[in-house]
Amino acid sequence: MQKAVLAWYSRNGRDLPWRRTHDPYAVLVSEVMLQQTQVARVVPRYLEWLDRWPTVEALAAATPADVIQAWSGLGYNRRAVSLHRCAQAVAARGGFPSEPDDLRKLPGIGPYTAAAIACFAFGTQIAAPDTNALRVLERAFPGVDVPLLAGRAYEWNQALFDLGREVCIARKPRCGVCPLAPGCPSRGSRYAPLRRQSRFEGSFRQRRARLLRAIAEGGRLPEGEADAEALVSLVRDGLAEVTEGEARLPGQTSLATSSASPSSEGSSASGA
Repeated sequence: MQKAVLAWYSRNGRDLPWRRTHDPYAVLVSEVMLQQTQVARVVPRYLEWLDRWPTVEALAAATPADVIQAWSGLGYNRRAVSLHRCAQAVAARGGFPSEPDDLRKLPGIGPYTAAAIACFAFGTQIAAPDTNALRVLERAFPGVDVPLLAGRAYEWNQALFDLGREVCIARKPRCGVCPLAPGCPSRGSRYAPLRRQSRFEGSFRQRRARLLRAIAEGGRLPEGEADAEALVSLVRDGLAEVTEGEARLPGQTSLATSSASPSSEGSSASGA
């Protein structure tokens, strides 16, 4: 069954820019962007990001304000702050560690991201299943700790990503074209409808996004004109700060000149 998956991937694997590099920084950027955003939206933004900040040291030297503004439109803006803090920690220590346990000590790096960087950047033979890959494993190999084929961890992980995104999808899996179908105990099973994401229009997430946009576009905003609850939330998450009665992006020292603005924090589904 594993060989069937790898053969399927060799024919159907997507050509994605982060699959053309083993740079741990580029892998980190892709993984953080893909956490809550669809692949098609991430690709151009990933390329733009690396063009602006090609190294982890370059990103570490950027201001939080520039990083938050550059994240505009990707949603869930806390990820930008987390990525920036991680870059600063890596730059301070002189580079990325290669072991998963050491990678997990970096700000904002959880078990999955640590495993992904270790595997995709450093060649560590480790499973790195995201949500989609876990769904494939749970359906096709229930209760089984699937071993890795020697030297094939990179391909195996990437194959499961694509299989989960394209074939073994959550609600209506395409069992007729799945390479695992002949031996899959879940073939033909029906699944409950997906729970819809909470409505964005009129939500607290929208209020946060609207306030963050106003701060970014104006460079600063009198604290008294801000949505107090949303402002407290933005400050808590490191997306804004209040100085001398004015709300601004962290590290912002002058009026914003960019027309880009951080938009809906909840505007996209997961791309992982």
